[in-house]
Amino acid sequence: MRSELLKKARRIVIKLGTGILTNAQNQPDVAQLEQLVGQISALRKEGREVILVSSGAVGAGMGSLGLRGRPKDLADLQACAAVGQTHLMQQYATLFGNHGIGVGQVLLTHEDLQHHDRHLNARNTLLALLERDIVPIVNENDAVSFTELKFGDNDRLSALVASLLPADLLVILTTADGLIRDFGTPAATRLGEVSTINREVTQMAKGTTSVTATGGMVTKVEAARIAVRSGIPMFIGPGKQRGILSAMSQGEDVGTLFLPSERKLKGRKRWIAFFHRPKGALIVDRGAKTALREQGKSLL
Repeated sequence: MRSELLKKARRIVIKLGTGILTNAQNQPDVAQLEQLVGQISALRKEGREVILVSSGAVGAGMGSLGLRGRPKDLADLQACAAVGQTHLMQQYATLFGNHGIGVGQVLLTHEDLQHHDRHLNARNTLLALLERDIVPIVNENDAVSFTELKFGDNDRLSALVASLLPADLLVILTTADGLIRDFGTPAATRLGEVSTINREVTQMAKGTTSVTATGGMVTKVEAARIAVRSGIPMFIGPGKQRGILSAMSQGEDVGTLFLPSERKLKGRKRWIAFFHRPKGALIVDRGAKTALREQGKSLL
């Protein structure tokens, strides 16, 4: 199943984390970015559509503004994001341009995807770019987002973009080899596939840490919940491994693949389930719980 799912994926959302876009000094790693763009270009030559969700704007802005540490003040962080996003897009435009590929910037806020008309408009914009053979480069609009309405991290954003389109595959490239059992011990092993996101998988994610990632492996497993319930497989792999995207697309035994749910949610149900923040609580009896969770029925 692994090989079949990965080989047949035509529309792929790829999320690049800060940890694989920066060097040991937390500065943008241009050589790394160049080789990743080369791999993405190779996927496009195979006839695949690619939507890129890229972190790194704040880090790039810090370098441009001569800041050694990450600002704590929200306005300063947003200034870094505004400056850094410009430099990041310049690099992407140049590197993809070397392969004869155009790029388009799409900056989103949580409100854009929560409001139904704007939700559909964002989807239409992404599809229009793909139809014109452009690589959409998506990031959260950090320059205007505030805490209460942020996606939280780009892992979640990438899963929402994959669900929005929908995509055939979500790829999250990070500093880890995948989801690791017994992380940090001599018995550590990588999980090749995950068919069910259960309590054991959630606990594994809590034990896997990353210095640079906003939420580490926990947010990646949360992103996987969104993807698989949308009927989309999700791959987590080591972004600094040369040729990782080629190895992944050929179904090789690398990274961790989360298998899609057989009972995927339809479009409007995905919008209700994933693109809104819960408010309040609804209490139902045991019979209603069974009807909702096991029989797919409505209480209306």
